Amino acid sequence: MTLMPALKRRLQSIVGEDGIFDDRMHRRVYEADAYAFDSGMPDAVVLPRNADEVQRVVRSCRDSGVSFVPRGSGTGLSAGCVAGPGIIQIGLARMRRILSVDPLARIAVVEAGVINQELSDEVARHGLEFAPDPSSQIACTVGGNFAENAGGPHTLKYGVTLPHVVAARMVSAEGEMVEFRATSAGTPGPDLLALHCGAEGTTGLAVELTLCLTPIPAARRTFLALFATLSDAAGAVRGVVRTGVVPAAMEMVDRIMLDAVQEAFGYTVSRQAAAVLILELDGEADTVEREAAVVERACQEAGAIGLEHAHDEADRARLWRARKHAFGAIGRLAPDYATQDGVVPRAAVPAIVQTIEETAREFGLGIGTVLHAGDGNIHPAILYDGRDEEQVERALAAGRRILDRCIELGGSPTGEHGVGLEKRDFMPMVFCPDELDLMAELRYALDPYGMSNPGKILPA
Repeated sequence: MTLMPALKRRLQSIVGEDGIFDDRMHRRVYEADAYAFDSGMPDAVVLPRNADEVQRVVRSCRDSGVSFVPRGSGTGLSAGCVAGPGIIQIGLARMRRILSVDPLARIAVVEAGVINQELSDEVARHGLEFAPDPSSQIACTVGGNFAENAGGPHTLKYGVTLPHVVAARMVSAEGEMVEFRATSAGTPGPDLLALHCGAEGTTGLAVELTLCLTPIPAARRTFLALFATLSDAAGAVRGVVRTGVVPAAMEMVDRIMLDAVQEAFGYTVSRQAAAVLILELDGEADTVEREAAVVERACQEAGAIGLEHAHDEADRARLWRARKHAFGAIGRLAPDYATQDGVVPRAAVPAIVQTIEETAREFGLGIGTVLHAGDGNIHPAILYDGRDEEQVERALAAGRRILDRCIELGGSPTGEHGVGLEKRDFMPMVFCPDELDLMAELRYALDPYGMSNPGKILPA
């Protein structure tokens, strides 16, 4: 489809000729996010520079009866920002101003297009950081973090995005500027901020966020525990949990992922290790030392064949490279890969690891695995060649097998990557018809014409 001439002129008057693209070359850049299996080319891409322009763009779409889909950096993994024919893509990546920082109150006010890592870099001089740290933090936007209620390796201790949001200024699906603030325990009425955080842009577009900042810990201990088998590493997760110590992060990386990182970045881990746990503890120095000793002992009792410690910040960055760079490196192992996102109870981590290994053998595909092991959030990366239709079908079937098993084990088919287009068909496996109807009614109340990010989350 092509953009209506009248709407194009109106949008150009708002964002300028350099703020709208409707030629095929530019639109192709926006046809997908980081999830490989769903794509759709929008009729046009509009790039507003501030909240006022976003509001005017949304109103123009509403007046023309044209739906719209918000987009940050496009690092999502569930096709949540895929638009498609007849739809306008509203990209917020030009809205990158940090509007204010209050170091005493530990608050930052930022536009939705600010990059996650850049916010932490900016406030580090005040001894602060933004705690949510998705693996894509060097590229993802805080607006995208809000839309997905994103997590990251340090979710185990610091939680997902929502607890770090004080307020959100949003443009509703009907073009109204509204603001929602966090509520305290005992406050009457619904928590509307929580309703919008994680709604994937289906209830409107966040344009400005007031965020809590976290003090950089006084001390950190980071170490790598090496294991001869994946099952030993999974058992160590259970052992650490039983100690009662809550690490800031506890990540598992398997041999396939380690090989990818080694080939791409020269990072080497002993070939005897089939998997590693990256563990980090933080807080006051004496507490960290005491807890680190407990966690190290739990790893050794679970069969760790070695421990590697970070002695300074450069060492810490080196150890984290095995995790943070894994998905950036895995493209060296296969032409294509699909990252899955499921959750199981922590006690079921060994069972889901076994399922992933069995699935790889059954479907004849390589599957590299990364886990936010401390909270049971799995990210198996299924390797395939997208030019081979039979491999594509096997990759899709393998992903479904793993997510079905997550549900069987008492977990969820989505953890922190959202539902988007990818997981819609899993929703009836988790929610009953009455619950899905209630969700649909709530969405209709907020967006009666289905204008904002249509077709996402809820099954047709």
